[in-house]
Amino acid sequence: MGKILFVLVGCLASLILVDSLVCNKCTFGVLGICLNKANETCSGTSSVCFTGKATFPSLTSFSGFNSQGCQANATGCNVTATATLLGVQYQTEIQCCSTDNCNPVTLSGAPSTKMTLSATIGAAVLASVWGSMMH
Repeated sequence: MGKILFVLVGCLASLILVDSLVCNKCTFGVLGICLNKANETCSGTSSVCFTGKATFPSLTSFSGFNSQGCQANATGCNVTATATLLGVQYQTEIQCCSTDNCNPVTLSGAPSTKMTLSATIGAAVLASVWGSMMH
């Protein structure tokens, strides 16, 4: 009986591992370089991998900030949004995919960013400072 139970637990564990989506994870990247690259195993059956990028149209020579990882579902995927923070316009783009490591880091033309509020504020302040220095 113990052997049968062991085999059932083993089969169940292997099915759970097979269904887990693995994504590239980058909490913060700048100029197309990830500062803390890792792999992340998503939880949940509707999870997707995302790649996000924030750019500043007024700073054409600056490629922006990026982030990557798992997202609970596809809500908000494959969209581009424009906003203004502290008088600086920025654009965010989020792309999603659903196969293992389908969100590689690319140096230019990378899919967008899913930024936290503090990172967004920091980026806007940095862009504002850089913009005032260029004028």
